Amino acid sequence: MSEFVIAPPPVAAIPVAGSDARFPVRRVYCIGRNYAAHAVEMGHDPNKEPPFFFQKNPDNLDSSGQFPYPVKSSDVHHEVEMVVALKSGGTNIPLNRALDHVWGYGVGLDMTRRDLQGIAKDMGRPWEIGKAFERSAPVGPLVPADKTGHLDHGAVTLHVNGALKQEGDLNQMIWKVPEMISYLSDYFELAAGDIIMSGTPSGVGPVVKGDRLEARIEGLDPLVVTVV
Repeated sequence: MSEFVIAPPPVAAIPVAGSDARFPVRRVYCIGRNYAAHAVEMGHDPNKEPPFFFQKNPDNLDSSGQFPYPVKSSDVHHEVEMVVALKSGGTNIPLNRALDHVWGYGVGLDMTRRDLQGIAKDMGRPWEIGKAFERSAPVGPLVPADKTGHLDHGAVTLHVNGALKQEGDLNQMIWKVPEMISYLSDYFELAAGDIIMSGTPSGVGPVVKGDRLEARIEGLDPLVVTVV
């Protein structure tokens, strides 16, 4: 007899490059406005803000290569981001030990119902309706850190139908990967399977059905997604 009253849902997971194994996901943390130029384009002063985070759901992650245009929105934006996957965690992690907890890195997209997010902001409400909808986090395969090294610089780009829309460098992140891990661990107990989406460069913009998005971060496998 099962200990559960209904069948447990499947474990959310991300493919691993060059392997049939998958990385199981526990939580998804997303940092907001972590590139100065993006903060400015969104109407904020990056020099006056401490880091802040919101969450997506593990089952929002999608590695199918397709992004279904969501309902109840007419203004959905692309945001290319580096994905950081943790193999361990804890609380109050010292800055100089933070990278010890990283399993690997990948390329992801934080797709956003910008119109619904804007309404939520104006009303002082949480962002989940704009950020945490179904399949809102297309993601490519993870690459282990022992193959890539710890990524703190490298070109970040997003092309839409071959046209360059977003361009930056990992070294432009206001809060670096060790700082994000350490800061989060002061407020949450991090654990193996946690994912951090590390913010996006400037140039975010709308997508429409039929668009082909190609997201690249130097040193990682590219992510190609079609809007359907």
